[in-house]
Amino acid sequence: MQTRQLGKSGLEVSALGLGCMGLSFGYGPATEKAAGIELIRTAFERGVTFFDTAEVYGPFVNEELVGEALAPFRDQVVIATKFGFQDGDSKKPLDSRPENIRAVVEASLKRLKTDRIDLLYQHRVDPNVPIEDVAGAVKDLIAAGKVGHFGLSEASVESIRRAHAVQPVAALQSEYSLWWREPEASVLPTLEELGIGFVPFSPLGKGFLTGAIDERTTFDKSDFRNIVPRFSEENRKANAALVDVLGRIADGKGTTRAQIALAWLLAQKPWIVPIPGTTKLARLDENVGAASVVLTPADLADIEAALEQVKVAGERYPAQLQKFVNR
Repeated sequence: MQTRQLGKSGLEVSALGLGCMGLSFGYGPATEKAAGIELIRTAFERGVTFFDTAEVYGPFVNEELVGEALAPFRDQVVIATKFGFQDGDSKKPLDSRPENIRAVVEASLKRLKTDRIDLLYQHRVDPNVPIEDVAGAVKDLIAAGKVGHFGLSEASVESIRRAHAVQPVAALQSEYSLWWREPEASVLPTLEELGIGFVPFSPLGKGFLTGAIDERTTFDKSDFRNIVPRFSEENRKANAALVDVLGRIADGKGTTRAQIALAWLLAQKPWIVPIPGTTKLARLDENVGAASVVLTPADLADIEAALEQVKVAGERYPAQLQKFVNR
């Protein structure tokens, strides 16, 4: 697999990373440990060198899984994790106090079985802690050799600029896909200006863009898509038009919907590195295959024209989670 530079940070990673959250958290029951290790190691064998986790995924167990899986080839991969919630619990308030950042890093290092975190993100901007203090705390951890690079997640342009002035931000991780294109308005131009890489999460629309989900699909009771407005039965039915468009384009290229969705992201900017997640080896191979799909300017124009006819229905987050983004 080809590699990419995350902005001007000097951090080089595979063109596609692996989002590891779903192996432990968010999409129903956790994957059995041995199967999770196999999937992560298979991703490495397929050329993936960029692995994304967080203390809140589980909580804690996803970091442990990632650490164990990557231990045999630790120096050949880039591990990203995140801080920012009280007690590592995404249901609790945000907590980006410098003392908490330091404590989280020490605990994450142990779980990840490593002496440094290659990319450390603030999971969500904490309105109670100046972003300059957050960036300063991470700057100190970088100086101490415990962290390699600083990242932000779902941050506003203002927060990005303020943080970057204290400690250069290597990457922003936010949602971006064919059915959530808001970052194009102001975030992407700012990242390009400042030389910051972009790591889209949910690049397959939380699975919807694969075509495997329709209005009849039922989710496990612990699957957070049950509370996402965009995944209501009515909105899934309405959004099928987008999947149909992707299907027509994929058929014309001899690929799958997922591969078109990922290839489209890769074609937007050379410093964009999507991190699709999966629990299935077949889906992993499908996603990795997207890195070899070349979309010509004509292909991209056709996709743009087709998407102009589709209006995506439903908010991407319920109201109680929407308050945590774009701060």
